[in-house]
Amino acid sequence: MSQTALACLTGLLATLILILLLIPLAHRIGLVDSSRGHKLHQGEVPLVGGIAMLCGFLFAVPAVPVGLMEFRPLFAGLALLTLVGLLDDFKELDPFSRFAAQIAAGLLMALWGNLSITNLGPLLGTTDVLPGPWAIPFTLFSVVGVINALNMQDGMDGLAGSQACLAFLILASTALAGGAMTHATVLLVLASVTLGFLAFNLRLPGRPRALVFMGDAGSLFLGLALAWFVVDMSQAPGRTLAPVTALWILAIPLMDTVHTLFRRLVRGRSPFLADREHLHHLLQAAGLGVSASLALILLAAAGLAAVGLTAERLGVPDRWMFGGFLGLFAVYALTLESAWRRLGRPA
Repeated sequence: MSQTALACLTGLLATLILILLLIPLAHRIGLVDSSRGHKLHQGEVPLVGGIAMLCGFLFAVPAVPVGLMEFRPLFAGLALLTLVGLLDDFKELDPFSRFAAQIAAGLLMALWGNLSITNLGPLLGTTDVLPGPWAIPFTLFSVVGVINALNMQDGMDGLAGSQACLAFLILASTALAGGAMTHATVLLVLASVTLGFLAFNLRLPGRPRALVFMGDAGSLFLGLALAWFVVDMSQAPGRTLAPVTALWILAIPLMDTVHTLFRRLVRGRSPFLADREHLHHLLQAAGLGVSASLALILLAAAGLAAVGLTAERLGVPDRWMFGGFLGLFAVYALTLESAWRRLGRPA
């Protein structure tokens, strides 16, 4: 067995074991999600997925057969956001505190990790779009955006974890193809710990509901990890991914989040007030079950990522891919609005 495979297996098993150990503890200390408000599940579900994934990841990375010094800011940011998310899971924090923690993690990336978005590629013509002095603010905006995009997907069993795992695997294959072995290895370990969580979060034959949730601790952990590697792999030197391709890899959560926030603001509602008008809610309102809705969303996510990656390999100009993405978002938003008008919006 290779060292990479050993690290992945270690992360997977560590996450599985930790969840089993944490489930009874969560019930004793009240770290559970109760069915109320916009929640669709029944009973009390332990919120232990996030802390288990973080610990499983940190337990596995010493077995990674490559140098990891460059990832120290990532490890620190993941630990920070998971702990803040854990506090939020115990007692809901105000939006300011959550955003402050996300910005702090972004600053760790930009200032300690020296990792920021300095080049967006030729999105509008033949000349690269350079944020210049706005590089760090734009990086923080992007990091917070990706984190919250994944957080908003955490409204159906298996959805956020499956999308994150799919993105990790796609990014790992892209890194591998570009010769970035360190990135590929760490991404595979992240996919492994996410799979360990999904073993308890997916609905399976004979198991009609999730046994555990990731909680805010998990969505913040996975969101920051995705943001880190999307930025890292799309910026020079050693770029293995065009910035515009990242939009296609994360298309579903990004489009769903932007559409949701815009809709709430247009209606004069708080953008932080949860509702039941996301894509996965629409699919279920149309008569699809949870598993069928999940399969359809993952198929769409994989298809859109394939479009972006294939276009990049074929040399399709970035401005065409950016325009195509904006067009795709317009179709997505109009389709959802039309579908909700036919079905009737949830109360």
